[in-house]
Amino acid sequence: MKKNKKSAAVGFIFITLLIDITGWGIVIPVVPKLIQELIGSTDLSVAAQYGGWLSFAYAGMQFIFASVLGGLSDRFGRRPIILFSLLGFSINFFIQAIAPTIFWLFVGRLFSGVTGASITTASAYIADVSTDEDRAKNFGMIGAAFGVGFIIGPVIGGILGQYGARVPFFAASALCLVNFLYGFFVLPESLSKESRRPFNWRRANPVGSLMQLRKYPEILGLIAALVFVYIAGHAVQTNWTFFTMYQFNWTEKIVGISLGVSGFMAALVQGYLIRFIQPKLGNQKSIFYGLILYATGMVLFAFASESWMMFAFLIPYGLGGIAGPALQSVISAQVPKNEQGEMQGALASLVSLTAIIGPPMMTNVFYYFTHDSAPFIFPGAPFFLGFVLMSISAVIVYFVFKKRSHL
Repeated sequence: MKKNKKSAAVGFIFITLLIDITGWGIVIPVVPKLIQELIGSTDLSVAAQYGGWLSFAYAGMQFIFASVLGGLSDRFGRRPIILFSLLGFSINFFIQAIAPTIFWLFVGRLFSGVTGASITTASAYIADVSTDEDRAKNFGMIGAAFGVGFIIGPVIGGILGQYGARVPFFAASALCLVNFLYGFFVLPESLSKESRRPFNWRRANPVGSLMQLRKYPEILGLIAALVFVYIAGHAVQTNWTFFTMYQFNWTEKIVGISLGVSGFMAALVQGYLIRFIQPKLGNQKSIFYGLILYATGMVLFAFASESWMMFAFLIPYGLGGIAGPALQSVISAQVPKNEQGEMQGALASLVSLTAIIGPPMMTNVFYYFTHDSAPFIFPGAPFFLGFVLMSISAVIVYFVFKKRSHL
């Protein structure tokens, strides 16, 4: 692609992801209420357990299918796989909107796990159109799409949630359908036919996909650190709504606003500040210092005793977002262009593997320290566990980079 076409392509993928993430953000504030409605219980501790297993179901299916779709995108191009995923998300949200029992909520999540490759393929898309100079900046656009989507989505979801727990799911389904139509008419293909490779089932199975990471020994240490980061992240991703409703009695509206503030921080850091921070610090220091900031935010969340603290502590946690794009840049720079889809699929399988572990781990820790027979009440326990895991990741990154150069 020519430079102006590459810039336009990054803009297209940003809009596609923005609409996609907005759809996901819309439903987050009402998930606890819908779970409680379907299980016939008002106990948030129990609802949190179900929330963790719903994430487990999604991640399990994505672990199995992400590498398959990543390989298919290397064979047939990024565009058809992204469109397939977007249509799948629309169907998934509709299933959850009409779910008569908790079983059907699980069916919707399982289906979304199968089709949930939009982020994976979008990452390969970004890698296709990026140069070494703008790679980190372009990957930062993914984080910015997440941020802006989580500014808009949860706030809309919090407002719509006042009219019923299912209303945001219908809205998300419609939004994803619009996104599919947008992509169908606007999104260009990023992978030329000359750069495509044959599809290989052996390389596409999730275990085989993970084994492909051994081809790049220079990044295995970073991938190990990534495992701890992803597991730790579920202390926030899976527990935020349950924790704030339990600890501070927040409504869906306040939860939505808080997630909107979190999204604003992500958009500010990864969509704007990273353009100045990353060139000055470089990838290595951006990753290390970002992980330290993530860990700091986690431990502050764990011991927050007032509502305002959760908003204030989003600042160090949000600044930790400088780590992600830099890490993506370092890893993707080691991989040939015609293997980017496979690499992103392998990383998505890794994310899904940690998401199989993380949500049930964190929600069960939350349940253990909040249910009636808990040894002592500590709803911030998942955040503290996240702090420990982020700290381990920072130590790993420090020693990996120490071998290459001094921080």
